[in-house]
Amino acid sequence: MRLITISLSDSTNFHKICISLIVSYVLLSVSTQSDKKVYCVDEATIVEVIAQRSNAQRQQIKAAYQQSTGNPLADALKKVLKSDFEEVVLAMLMTPPEYDAFEMKRAVKGLGTKEAVLIEILGTRSNEEITAMKNTFKEVYGKVLEEQIKGEVSGDLETTLLALCKATRSEDCKIDDGLAKSDAKALFEAGENRVGTVCSVLIDVLTSRSEAQLCKIFQYYGKYSKEGLAKALESELHGNFEDCLMTLVKSAWNKPAFFAEKLHLAMKGLGTNTDTLTRIIVSRSEIDLLKIIQEYKRMYGKTLQEAILKETSGDYEKILLALCGTQ
Repeated sequence: MRLITISLSDSTNFHKICISLIVSYVLLSVSTQSDKKVYCVDEATIVEVIAQRSNAQRQQIKAAYQQSTGNPLADALKKVLKSDFEEVVLAMLMTPPEYDAFEMKRAVKGLGTKEAVLIEILGTRSNEEITAMKNTFKEVYGKVLEEQIKGEVSGDLETTLLALCKATRSEDCKIDDGLAKSDAKALFEAGENRVGTVCSVLIDVLTSRSEAQLCKIFQYYGKYSKEGLAKALESELHGNFEDCLMTLVKSAWNKPAFFAEKLHLAMKGLGTNTDTLTRIIVSRSEIDLLKIIQEYKRMYGKTLQEAILKETSGDYEKILLALCGTQ
């Protein structure tokens, strides 16, 4: 196969880039004796073009491809890609709200709800990101996200996720010292200092206060407890509700470290959770992936890239490494 190549130094020349994509790995097919089409695909070009562009630029590439061929780029790629490599490429072609909505839909679709995905996305996104994701969810899937959650989860976890869905959490960087002290005491009285936990107090504080305010609350909580709030939650709670509140605590204290831990757990032991690996690296690639990489090295004594090299392979490995950059 003879490929037409162009220089990618001119990042504004999206139409030419798109034509390169078409010629390189989408349109070429040959007939076999069984009359089946065999597609030739240049994965290296996909990695070079897709991974080294911002999300906004990828949207322009998609638009240029649609204009040139009359077909969606994602549909063409589905015909020639497969497995985890296909998943990550298609994820990168979505806008951030589209990808969050897609992951939320997958989490509630079919048998068994993936509560961990619901918790991760709602527990770590800003109000603006949650609102955009909910709007996209309604536009793309024709359903209200809150109603989907009500149908799949229950109890304190449902209450917490629905509170986060409101996207009304304070994002004020200014700290109210007096409120932090009273909240710390209220959390202690609702949990460690009594038999049975008053979950409503935990939910109210952790889903309404800003991350900066929560960090001050955690500091004051130490005056009441030697263990700290995180240890107290682990002792008092269990299951998905515990995971949800721990996500709020950890992401408020150090969000990059929270994601570094998630990535480590996704690659720990037998088998790799490629869904988690893809979701975090793609969704954080233009937000705080560099900080996540730094935290990973600090926490585990090796680079994220080294872990990816050990736990993945092939084109999937290459595109993840392209997103993460050099060590």
